[in-house]
Amino acid sequence: MKKNLPLYILLLFLIVVNGFFLYNYLGSGENENEQEERRPPGAFLMKELDFDEGQKEAFRALTREHRQKMRGISDDIRELKDLFFSGLSDEAVSINRDSVASLIGDLEARKDMETYLHFKQVQELCDDNQKAKFSKIIKDALHKGAMRQGPPRNGRPNGDRPPLPEHRDGNRPPPARHQ
Repeated sequence: MKKNLPLYILLLFLIVVNGFFLYNYLGSGENENEQEERRPPGAFLMKELDFDEGQKEAFRALTREHRQKMRGISDDIRELKDLFFSGLSDEAVSINRDSVASLIGDLEARKDMETYLHFKQVQELCDDNQKAKFSKIIKDALHKGAMRQGPPRNGRPNGDRPPLPEHRDGNRPPPARHQ
């Protein structure tokens, strides 16, 4: 029995750790933040705009149609990018890279246009009060999206920035005026 005591202690420890893991993993009940993260993106708009049932159904139909179109465009882009980068590994492939790049750009523009048209259709579902809220949501999303693009400035990952200079020419003082 004394020879096996360390094994029994290890076995008991592993059972307790596995029980703890299963309890946390399988759920002791998810908190609301985790549930919010799993909701589809359109749920936010439906909640914020307080859609009625008819608007919700129309919105879901628009969203399904929009996703299908976007998926098709994304598939086309993926195929063109595969073709575009195929020359890196296969020297024998000869394609006009400028033409393929131009086609990729056209498809990216088409994606943007489809997104615009989708949101225009969503806006048409709204009443006047909802349209005002919708415009504010879209405006806020565009401004936040623009701020997230690109690397952090001046190596500050948390977004802290120094104050803007008071002069248009950067940190240089304005030219001295002689009287």
